Amino acid sequence: MKQPLRDLLLQALEALRNDGTLPADLDLPGFVIERARSREHGDFATNLAMLLAKPARAKPRELAEKLVAALPQNSLLAKVEIAGPGFINFFLAAEAYHAEVRRIMADGAAYGRNRQGAGRTVGVEFVSANPTGPLHVGHGRGAAIGDCLSRLLDASGWNVKREFYYNDAGVQIANLAISVQARARGIAPDDAGWPESGYRGDYIADVAKAYLAGDSVGVEGQTVTGAKDADDLDAIRAFAVAYLRREQDLDLKAFGVAFDVYFLESSLYQHGKVEETVRELTAHGHTYEEGGALWLKTTDFGDDKDRVMRKSDGTYTYFVPDVAYHLSKWQRGYEKAITELGSDHHGSLARVKAGLQALDCGIPKGYPDYVLHQMVTVMRGGEEVKISKRAGSYVTLRDLIDEVGRDATRYFLISRKSDSQLVFDIDLARSQSNDNPVYYIQYAHARVCSVLRQAGEKGFTFDPDNGLAQLARLDNEHEQILLTELSKYPEQVEAAAAGLEPHVIANWLRELANAFHTYYNSHQFLVDDKDLRDARLTLVVATRQVLRNGLDLLGLGAPESM
Repeated sequence: MKQPLRDLLLQALEALRNDGTLPADLDLPGFVIERARSREHGDFATNLAMLLAKPARAKPRELAEKLVAALPQNSLLAKVEIAGPGFINFFLAAEAYHAEVRRIMADGAAYGRNRQGAGRTVGVEFVSANPTGPLHVGHGRGAAIGDCLSRLLDASGWNVKREFYYNDAGVQIANLAISVQARARGIAPDDAGWPESGYRGDYIADVAKAYLAGDSVGVEGQTVTGAKDADDLDAIRAFAVAYLRREQDLDLKAFGVAFDVYFLESSLYQHGKVEETVRELTAHGHTYEEGGALWLKTTDFGDDKDRVMRKSDGTYTYFVPDVAYHLSKWQRGYEKAITELGSDHHGSLARVKAGLQALDCGIPKGYPDYVLHQMVTVMRGGEEVKISKRAGSYVTLRDLIDEVGRDATRYFLISRKSDSQLVFDIDLARSQSNDNPVYYIQYAHARVCSVLRQAGEKGFTFDPDNGLAQLARLDNEHEQILLTELSKYPEQVEAAAAGLEPHVIANWLRELANAFHTYYNSHQFLVDDKDLRDARLTLVVATRQVLRNGLDLLGLGAPESM
């Protein structure tokens, strides 16, 4: 609804330029049109007159009056008022909201989608867990955020590539291998010979048992078979990584998350991409040697100090392969890249961006965008839950799915802004009450389905064309509130995608559900008056469609009964 208002204002500005009220060369400021906070102040408001006042050398309120007078004739506005120092408040005609219902009914599942991305390619990297154990709840939060971001960007016209980066090289993989080897040799975590940095979870024993049994593990078209030899550390490492990658894939499948690309850190070394990146940085004059180490001049790009790239022992610091990896994203055609990580990765972000800028290869400043999530605290019965028998030291994503189901897990992990700490209350997530937001939202959808079933059982025939023709019958307060809430959905999608904030959709869906439940509890839908009945059923069917669209953006089901 904002765009038609913007178009009207632009026409008014052009009229004031043409009659000499405003200079012909006056630059158009970046004015905003916002939803009014209170219905008594209208539906929307703009600050355009106050922004134009100084360059136009006019008083804001007087300029606002001239803008309002210059607005072209239209059926969108019922009235326009000027408030305070020069705000222009718009009161929409009922027909504007009726037009939005018609749009919902016509667009169906496409309602709310837009073309912000214009078909450009965006890579969204998320989860990216080391294949050293089951996914924990932090990984689950990253999975929910990343998947919902991908859905939002897809709804905003982007060509989305979901990517999982496997850290399958380094110290943690070495610790995994020696842990499995110890189990294969019959050494338990509490025995004297257990590796100091070994992983202690029961899943390590499962990996060792499968390896010794000669089991085969298939992952991404490749099969790795256990060699049954407890002394072959390389074979153990390859099998353990494949086994745990498969386990993580199964957990993600249960969570409703899939990826287009799996990228292995080891491939950067196998194909010489890390060394190639270092050579390019050196060739562009952004490195120097000191103390036997190779340094990157990250201070040239806003970092607080220069960073070591290659240590004196010849090994690379951990941010160097990250630079090579993100360079590969640019080379693979990702015009925009989003990396979703836990907040503990914050320290490396500036140096990765600095490294990409130092390559002088056309990568935009600020590439990639980072979305960081804070930790999750899991509660049950008022007490924190800290461990899982399977994992040994943390609560797994699968634990939550098994406890409360996929939909509740996804909703709760997405419901707060990513940089806010999150408390996951298992008891609340399992409850079938209005206090449980995902239950409350899905119940709204199920209620609409129930109303339509009851209509059929009572012998009423629903004529949506007649309902659309009778929308003027929707004139009570609860209907207006619901109509207003429905009309916000496209704006919510745009805002959530632009800000990389999927929690916006989660919270707004609760507002929509509240508007519907209030309407449901206050009015009868299946009345004898056919025109009124069809109008109300059309409104609730439109509500069902928008609920379904929003739930789909979060990867949640839209149940027809509960």
